[in-house]
Amino acid sequence: MADWPDADELKQVLDITSNDWDETIDRVLASAILKVKQDVGCWDEYETEPDDSLAQAALRMGELMGLRPDAVPNTFSGDPTYLRLLSGHRRKFSIA
Repeated sequence: MADWPDADELKQVLDITSNDWDETIDRVLASAILKVKQDVGCWDEYETEPDDSLAQAALRMGELMGLRPDAVPNTFSGDPTYLRLLSGHRRKFSIA
């Protein structure tokens, strides 16, 4: 199993070199991790751990959120890279 990405990884992806944005990066990353957990569904904090794909999905979501903070909600859920990384991990599906 892998660990969730840390703020330094996200700063590297976003090409941020200063420490001025650390608090914002922490919030963006926390939001991205929460989004991945919600998209997987039925996430148990005590029993479920991320694998490499889910950790990378959180990093991708953090990148998308960091680059476009003013985007329409749920815009990023359809990102092809994000969807590929979540493939096979979903535990809940919407019913129309």
